[in-house]
Amino acid sequence: VQLVESGGGEVQSGGSLRLSCLASESTPFIKAMAWYRQPPGKKRELIAAITTGGTRLNGADSVKDRFTISIDNAKNTMYLQLNSLKPDDTAVYYCSGGTYFRTTYYPNEFWGQGTQVTVSS
Repeated sequence: VQLVESGGGEVQSGGSLRLSCLASESTPFIKAMAWYRQPPGKKRELIAAITTGGTRLNGADSVKDRFTISIDNAKNTMYLQLNSLKPDDTAVYYCSGGTYFRTTYYPNEFWGQGTQVTVSS
Protein backbone atom coordinates (compact mmCIF):
# COMPACT_ATOMS: atom_id res chain seq x y z
CA VAL A 1 0.00 0.00 0.00
CA GLN A 2 1.32 3.42 -0.93
CA LEU A 3 0.22 6.64 0.73
CA VAL A 4 0.53 9.87 -1.22
CA GLU A 5 -0.01 13.29 0.32
CA SER A 6 -0.96 16.41 -1.56
CA GLY A 7 -2.29 19.88 -0.89
CA GLY A 8 0.67 21.48 0.83
CA GLY A 9 2.00 24.88 -0.12
CA GLU A 10 2.78 28.34 1.14
CA VAL A 11 0.11 30.49 2.71
CA GLN A 12 0.01 33.64 4.79
CA SER A 13 -0.77 33.61 8.47
CA GLY A 14 -4.51 33.14 9.02
CA GLY A 15 -4.94 31.22 5.80
CA SER A 16 -6.23 27.71 5.18
CA LEU A 17 -5.16 24.57 3.37
CA ARG A 18 -6.63 21.12 2.87
CA LEU A 19 -4.22 18.22 2.79
CA SER A 20 -5.15 14.91 1.19
CA CYS A 21 -3.70 11.45 1.63
CA LEU A 22 -4.58 8.94 -1.06
CA ALA A 23 -4.10 5.24 -0.32
CA SER A 24 -3.32 3.10 -3.36
CA GLU A 25 -5.63 0.35 -2.11
CA SER A 26 -7.68 -0.78 0.83
CA THR A 27 -6.00 -3.23 3.17
CA PRO A 28 -7.02 -4.96 6.39
CA PHE A 29 -3.63 -3.97 7.81
CA ILE A 30 -4.75 -0.35 8.06
CA LYS A 31 -7.51 0.13 10.61
CA ALA A 32 -6.79 3.78 11.32
CA MET A 33 -4.90 6.66 9.75
CA ALA A 34 -3.22 9.75 11.05
CA TRP A 35 -1.47 12.98 10.21
CA TYR A 36 1.90 13.79 11.69
CA ARG A 37 4.08 16.82 11.20
CA GLN A 38 7.76 17.55 11.58
CA PRO A 39 8.78 21.19 12.00
CA PRO A 40 12.33 22.16 11.00
CA GLY A 41 14.82 20.79 13.51
CA LYS A 42 12.16 19.10 15.63
CA LYS A 43 10.75 15.63 16.14
CA ARG A 44 7.80 14.28 14.22
CA GLU A 45 4.58 14.71 16.20
CA LEU A 46 1.08 13.29 15.96
CA ILE A 47 -1.50 15.86 14.88
CA ALA A 48 -4.73 13.95 14.43
CA ALA A 49 -5.92 10.39 13.90
CA ILE A 50 -9.07 8.67 12.76
CA THR A 51 -10.32 5.12 12.38
CA THR A 52 -11.27 3.87 8.94
CA GLY A 53 -14.80 3.92 10.29
CA GLY A 54 -14.58 7.65 10.85
CA THR A 55 -14.11 7.80 14.61
CA ARG A 56 -11.59 10.36 15.74
CA LEU A 57 -8.79 9.22 18.01
CA ASN A 58 -6.52 11.13 20.38
CA GLY A 59 -4.47 13.86 18.72
CA ALA A 60 -2.68 17.09 19.52
CA ASP A 61 -4.68 19.39 21.78
CA SER A 62 -2.73 22.38 20.48
CA VAL A 63 -4.37 22.23 17.05
CA LYS A 64 -7.71 20.50 17.58
CA ASP A 65 -9.64 23.76 17.36
CA ARG A 66 -8.03 24.68 14.05
CA PHE A 67 -7.35 21.38 12.28
CA THR A 68 -10.01 18.83 11.29
CA ILE A 69 -9.35 15.28 10.17
CA SER A 70 -11.77 13.32 8.02
CA ILE A 71 -11.84 10.21 5.87
CA ASP A 72 -13.66 9.17 2.71
CA ASN A 73 -13.41 5.40 2.33
CA ALA A 74 -15.08 5.44 -1.07
CA LYS A 75 -12.13 7.48 -2.34
CA ASN A 76 -9.47 5.79 -0.18
CA THR A 77 -8.59 9.30 0.96
CA MET A 78 -7.98 10.98 4.29
CA TYR A 79 -8.03 14.74 4.69
CA LEU A 80 -6.72 17.35 7.07
CA GLN A 81 -8.35 20.76 6.98
CA LEU A 82 -5.96 23.39 8.31
CA ASN A 83 -7.53 26.69 9.35
CA SER A 84 -6.19 29.85 10.98
CA LEU A 85 -2.66 28.82 10.12
CA LYS A 86 0.25 30.27 12.05
CA PRO A 87 3.97 30.43 11.23
CA ASP A 88 4.53 27.77 13.93
CA ASP A 89 2.49 25.37 11.78
CA THR A 90 5.28 25.36 9.21
CA ALA A 91 6.37 21.74 8.85
CA VAL A 92 6.41 18.70 6.62
CA TYR A 93 3.08 16.94 7.09
CA TYR A 94 3.03 13.15 6.83
CA CYS A 95 0.25 10.68 6.33
CA SER A 96 0.36 7.41 8.27
CA GLY A 97 -1.55 4.13 8.18
CA GLY A 98 -1.79 1.98 11.28
CA THR A 99 -4.09 0.62 13.92
CA TYR A 100 -5.60 1.72 17.21
CA PHE A 101 -6.56 0.54 20.65
CA ARG A 102 -9.38 2.35 22.41
CA THR A 103 -8.62 6.00 21.53
CA THR A 104 -4.89 5.71 20.86
CA TYR A 105 -3.38 5.51 17.39
CA TYR A 106 -0.42 3.23 16.64
CA PRO A 107 1.48 3.65 13.36
CA ASN A 108 2.84 0.75 11.40
CA GLU A 109 5.06 0.70 8.31
CA PHE A 110 2.76 2.72 6.04
CA TRP A 111 3.95 6.30 5.58
CA GLY A 112 3.65 8.89 2.87
CA GLN A 113 6.54 10.94 1.57
CA GLY A 114 5.31 14.15 3.18
CA THR A 115 4.02 17.47 1.93
CA GLN A 116 5.50 20.83 2.91
CA VAL A 117 3.33 23.47 4.55
CA THR A 118 4.89 26.89 4.93
CA VAL A 119 3.08 29.69 6.73
CA SER A 120 4.48 33.19 6.35
CA SER A 121 3.80 36.02 8.76
